Amino acid sequence: MKKLHLITLVALLISIFSFAQEQKSIYATMSLSDALELKKDLPEEVEILEKRRNEAAVYFTEHAGHFLHDKVLVHGPGYIFKSSREEAIAALYKEIREIPANRMPFTITEDVLVNQALDLINTQNIEDHILELEAYGTRYHDYAIAIQVSNDLKDKWEAMAALYGRTDVSVRLFNHVNTNMPSVIMTIEGADTPDEFVVVGGHLDSTSWDNNDAPGADDDASGIATMTESIRALFELGFVPNKTIEVMAYAAEEIGLVGSAEIAQDYANNNVNVISAVQFDMTLYNGSAIDVSFITDYTNATLNNYLMSLMDHYNATGDHQVTYGTSLCNYGCSDHASWTGEGYMSAFPFEANFGQHNGDIHSPSDTYSLVGSASHSAKFAKLCTEYLIETAKSNILSVNDNEASTISITTQNGQLNYNLEASTSEFESLSIFDIQGKKVSETSITTKRGSVSTQSLSTGVYVATFTIDNKTSVSKKFIIK
Repeated sequence: MKKLHLITLVALLISIFSFAQEQKSIYATMSLSDALELKKDLPEEVEILEKRRNEAAVYFTEHAGHFLHDKVLVHGPGYIFKSSREEAIAALYKEIREIPANRMPFTITEDVLVNQALDLINTQNIEDHILELEAYGTRYHDYAIAIQVSNDLKDKWEAMAALYGRTDVSVRLFNHVNTNMPSVIMTIEGADTPDEFVVVGGHLDSTSWDNNDAPGADDDASGIATMTESIRALFELGFVPNKTIEVMAYAAEEIGLVGSAEIAQDYANNNVNVISAVQFDMTLYNGSAIDVSFITDYTNATLNNYLMSLMDHYNATGDHQVTYGTSLCNYGCSDHASWTGEGYMSAFPFEANFGQHNGDIHSPSDTYSLVGSASHSAKFAKLCTEYLIETAKSNILSVNDNEASTISITTQNGQLNYNLEASTSEFESLSIFDIQGKKVSETSITTKRGSVSTQSLSTGVYVATFTIDNKTSVSKKFIIK
């Protein structure tokens, strides 16, 4: 019996030793308070390398990183990965370059285009994409399947651009130093100022206490699906941006913002003019009385206020109503922190107030069935659409509110009647679009008063667009009863 106990003890010691040997250790920076708390709980697995102000450079095991997820934090990695001891310590002393004042005026001018685009957001498309990503079972960055996930998303985005005939769109993989999983970047080249970039992003990887079973439906398949549907709506509308739009699916966010950090650093090193970057990480779960919670730490106040202004303008009432509030997150809460760290404007609209969001993330229970509807994500897709149109602006149509007041339209007896006599502009054509943004008729305008037949149109809402030249138009909605 003693011999059996001895064998059991030896086996246990070997098991513990093997576990310790298998544990990878990570260099990172994190908030000083979290580092001290983690060191207190796991003294043998955490080394605080250096402290400065409210930050610490640390060296800790992967197990300690998971512990940080579960106990100290409830979203995001809570730390920013660094490749070496020297880099971790140097990060504490890095001076963030200042963002130039008034880099661009944030304005709201694209009412007609935005309202048309909002009507095109399809909740079912978001659901289908979330389920598609969940079906991989895991998207953990260190697994071979993660590379396949990135390649498949690249193919999906390329196919979507091809479907709409977008020759101004390209999709590329961004290969990383600290993970084998590539990020995926879609670029819609700006027609007027292509060297100015408007960025939206979310992370493609997932994690769980069992990384073989990490569906990551909310965290963050929902963000990827949200952005994809927003872009699809812009393609459906035929939107061509003045500034370049980039949609980024980041790799390896869950181990310390690895993908976004390398991209943001590369862009900063090459002086890429990123106007602003907005993060969509978790949009599925509606855990608060408000729909969208703007995270106010590690983000830019000017950009946050602009996004709130967009919602006040487009989402205050009606079919597209969305409510919002503010909340605090934590150190390195998501990929927006990578852009902030390089001096760029960033924002992070989140699914709920921090602490009231989905409690099943980072587990096998983070599945679509937990919520069962993508309607909450659709609200974020609308915000994403508003941000992209209003920040990148349109090369095709510019809304002229003064002109709109000079145009009157009526519908009667199967005719759309128009009166342009109050306008001094010379109009070229009248196009009618259905609620999906598809053109159903186009007529040349030769007189200030006229009419076009609507007898072939079914009951519903339509948009009459009066074109002044190939870049300026005025649109008005009308209803066929």
